Amino acid sequence: MRIPAVLASLALALGLAGPAAAGDGYWSSIFHDVVSGPLKTSEFRWQGRAAAGRTVEIRGVNGSIQAVPSSGDMVEVVAARRGRKNDPDSVEIKAFEHDGGVTVCALYPSTDSSRPNECLAGGKGRMSVKNNDVSVEFVVKVPAGVRLFARTVNGAVDAAGLSGDVDAETVNGSVKIQTSGVARAQTVNGSVNASMGRADWSSEVAFKTVNGSIRVGLPTGASTTIDAETVNGRIVSDFEVSNGSTTRRRLSGTIGSGGRAMSLETVNGSIHIGRDGAI
Repeated sequence: MRIPAVLASLALALGLAGPAAAGDGYWSSIFHDVVSGPLKTSEFRWQGRAAAGRTVEIRGVNGSIQAVPSSGDMVEVVAARRGRKNDPDSVEIKAFEHDGGVTVCALYPSTDSSRPNECLAGGKGRMSVKNNDVSVEFVVKVPAGVRLFARTVNGAVDAAGLSGDVDAETVNGSVKIQTSGVARAQTVNGSVNASMGRADWSSEVAFKTVNGSIRVGLPTGASTTIDAETVNGRIVSDFEVSNGSTTRRRLSGTIGSGGRAMSLETVNGSIHIGRDGAI
């Protein structure tokens, strides 16, 4: 079981640095502040056009990410900030366009004043947080054919009814994906439920958690070389698996003609591979 690799990849995804490229296009940001009793709230709204094939990247720390389909080519993001001890506006919501699409981040005050947090495309930058109770709940509308890249630490990721590829990561929270594209997902404390409609992925598709179950739905005609493992749970596949080995806690071999790599890993939970997108 390669669970340390799960933790390492999550840490890298949430804390790397690197360059961002500038792009063109129209983007707008609207701020709205409300104070209601002991709970202080602040709302950020942003929208812009994105063509099929581009990527919408949402990066949070404390709070969930919900994605739903857009009715046109407009990406719409609403970030609801809430805090009691800390001012919600102490968390900056930064949105910018680049060559690959658009990136939106929740930037908390840095734990090191000499190294401010920064929002960079492709999962890069600095996203440190310490002793800040502000949560940021993202809701994003994703146009058809646009890829979603959703990352948070303490919160769930829920993407439903999408048509582009979805890549979702969290640490403390569940992941739910329903797309006619390709899905990838990982968490540490939470379940993974993913239904995907495309079966022609080029790089490995992985679904990983530590404490939680994994349920993945594949199209009926899927062909993949699969490697699934659990420690405390069982594995069930609705597909026939050949050219490998199958036990209660380990499954490896090929579905269909094989070829495309898929891995599923958990420690405490069962794994179910469903047919025709069923999860």
